[in-house]
Amino acid sequence: MAETMEKTARRNITVRYHGRKGQILIYLGKFLRMFIYQSDWKVLPMAAFVAGLVGMVTSASMFQTMEGTLMGSFSLVMVCIWNGCFNSVQVICRERDVIKREHRSGMHISAYVIAHMIYQAVLCLLQTGVTLYVLKMVGLRFDLCRPLFTKWFLVEFGFSVFLITFAADMMALWISTLARTTTAAMTVIPFVLIFQLVFSGGMIALPDFTRPLMSLTISAPGMNVVAAQSDYNKRPMVALWNKVQAMGNTELSGNLTVGQVLDLVNSNSDLAHELRDQEVSISVTMGQVIDFLHDDTNPAAKNIRDVEIGATLNMYQALTMLDSGELYVSNQADGSMSRTSLLGPLLEELRKDESSVEALSQTAFRGETSLGDLIDTAVENGLLDQYRDREVTITRSVGEILDILLADGNIEAVRDKTFPIKMTVAELQAKLGVERVRVVLQEKAAEGSIKPEYEYTKQNVEHYWLRLALFIVVFASLATITLEFIDKDKR
Repeated sequence: MAETMEKTARRNITVRYHGRKGQILIYLGKFLRMFIYQSDWKVLPMAAFVAGLVGMVTSASMFQTMEGTLMGSFSLVMVCIWNGCFNSVQVICRERDVIKREHRSGMHISAYVIAHMIYQAVLCLLQTGVTLYVLKMVGLRFDLCRPLFTKWFLVEFGFSVFLITFAADMMALWISTLARTTTAAMTVIPFVLIFQLVFSGGMIALPDFTRPLMSLTISAPGMNVVAAQSDYNKRPMVALWNKVQAMGNTELSGNLTVGQVLDLVNSNSDLAHELRDQEVSISVTMGQVIDFLHDDTNPAAKNIRDVEIGATLNMYQALTMLDSGELYVSNQADGSMSRTSLLGPLLEELRKDESSVEALSQTAFRGETSLGDLIDTAVENGLLDQYRDREVTITRSVGEILDILLADGNIEAVRDKTFPIKMTVAELQAKLGVERVRVVLQEKAAEGSIKPEYEYTKQNVEHYWLRLALFIVVFASLATITLEFIDKDKR
C-alpha cells in the first residue's frame, strides 16, 4: 500500500491507500451495488427481449438452411454486439469526475479497469445464458448441430456468444473513456453499430477495396465463428427452389434439336440414368409391329431378321423362342446383346386362337433359316393378316427406345432438326420429377454458396475465438491508456 503524510491542526496522520488487488475488490463491491441500486440489472431482461424477437424470426430456418443460418448468424451477432455496447458505453463517462478525483487520491487505473473487466465479464456471461435460454424456448434447433470440442454444443456455441458480447463490451468501455458526457457516448454508439453491421461481411456484399475494414470489426470474426459452428456449408440452399416453385405457372418456350435430347438422355449424369430407367407405354397395332419386322432396310429390324435359327422348328416354336429370351440380337451401338421380345404382344393374341397356333405349327423350317425368312413367310402366306388392326400396348424403358433409335443409322441425319417445346415450369418439374429437381437445385445452389471462412473445423473456430479474445485485450488496454491521461482533462 502507498502511504502519504498529511498534517492536521493537532497531529500528523498517515493515510494508507489499498494496493491494486485491494482496489479491485473495492470496485467490484461498488459495481455490485450499482447493479442492484442503479438498475444496471435491466440489461438482462432487455437481452431476453431482444433475443426473443430475433429468435422468433430466425427459428424456422436457423441451422436448417444455408440462407436461414446466414441470416440467423448475422442477427445473433448483432444482438451480442448490441448487448455488449449498451452494457458499458456510459459507465466511465457518467462518473468521470469521480474517477478523476479518486485517481488523484491514489487510485490505480489498471485496478479500476480490471475490476470493470471482471464485472462486465460476469454481466456478459449472464446475458449469454439468458440469450441462449430464450432462443431455445422460441424454437431454435440447437439439436441439429454437432459439437467440436466437448459433448455439449450449447457450451461451445455459448462461448462464442460470450466472446462476441464481451469484445463489444470492452469496445464500448473504451468509447466511454473517450467521451466527455453520456450524451456524446450515446451519439457515437449508433455509428459504431452501423460500422459493425456493414462490414460484418455476411449479409452485405462488399467491394474488394473495402474488405480490409472487416479486420477492424468484431462482427466479422463473430459472423464467421457462429456460421462455422452452425455448419453453414453443409446446409441446403432453398431460396432458388422457392423461387422456382413460385414460378410454377410461368410458361417456358423454345427450340430443341433431336441431337440435344439424345445427348442429354444418353449422358452419364444421374438425371440421364433416371430418365433411361423410366418406362414408357406405347400403343401400336399389330400391323405396325409386323411391318417393322418385315422392313429389311431398317438397321434395328435387320438385327432381328439376320438371327439364324440353327434347328428344325415350326413358326410357332420360333416365335415362342424369340419371345422367351432364348434368342438375342446384338446392339450395334455398344456391342451388347438385347432380348428380342418385341413379338410378345403378337404371341399373346395368337395364343387366344387355337386355329392360328395350329396353322403356325404346320409351317416348319429347317436349319440355316433366319428370322427374317420366317417373318417374310408368315406375311406372304397371310397368317398374320387377321391381327393387323388389333392394338397392343408395348412397355419399354426410355433407354431401350433410345438404343433402338441410335441403332438406326438414319437418326444421325436428323440430329440437327429442331422442334418447339412449350410448357409451364410446373409441367417441366412433373416430367423430370419434382423431388429430383428440388434436390438437384438445392445441392447445386449450395455448392456455389460454400465459403471457406465458414468451414466446420476446429482450426477455424479456434482462429476466430483467438481474434475475439485479442479484441478484448486490445480494447481493455486502450481504455487503461486513455484513463491514465484523465488528469490532463482541464474541465
